[in-house]
Amino acid sequence: MSPTVRIAVVVPHDMVLDHELWRWAPPDTGLLFTRTPYTDRAVTLEMAEEISETALLEQAVRDLSAAEPHVYVYACTSGSFVHGRRGERRLAAAMRRAGGAPAITTSGAVLESLSALGVTRVAVATPYDATLAARFSSFLAEAGVSVVSTGDLGLSHHIWEVPDETTLRLVRAADTDQAEAVVVSCTNLATYDIIGRLEAELGKPVISANRATMWAALRMVGRTPPTAHNLMGHAS
Repeated sequence: MSPTVRIAVVVPHDMVLDHELWRWAPPDTGLLFTRTPYTDRAVTLEMAEEISETALLEQAVRDLSAAEPHVYVYACTSGSFVHGRRGERRLAAAMRRAGGAPAITTSGAVLESLSALGVTRVAVATPYDATLAARFSSFLAEAGVSVVSTGDLGLSHHIWEVPDETTLRLVRAADTDQAEAVVVSCTNLATYDIIGRLEAELGKPVISANRATMWAALRMVGRTPPTAHNLMGHAS
């Protein structure tokens, strides 16, 4: 029996954590993946700019359109925040035009999650170098979200290999009492197994890139991620 809901997902060429997105998906939901063209650049500002080209995303969406998805997703944080709010909106609009269905980017999904929670002050944890991390903070600030503290790993390769314990330390170090939530950037940074632990420990929502992406996409088609402690689901 085919899935009731089909979500088309465009991911960056180096994405390894497809399984994280699947773990957020309800049983009646199918995910259809394609990747942006390969580039040998490290994970830097320049790479984010390269994979955010509208023409590349439109082609990827057209490649998925034969399956008639209910919603399209660009599951890349850096590629969707690198050109600010205007750039993020441009990408979402291009996906809608190319695919003829609703569309969301990861960075747009993060903003939707924060809005649903009524959060305006956040701590930000990223695996990026300082330049790319600063661009993400600027994106949030442009949307009216104050970044009160940050923590970064300074990585440019193999982000998917970061162990859970490293991410736990990163998020704890980034958080402050002034932050109403913690935003964890990058769809290639594993967070599924540690979000519940962090929320219980910190006493506030932890919005990871993959969690926000799937929450927004599923909300668009009337579904809710199958999680036991879903603060975002309760807020919606």
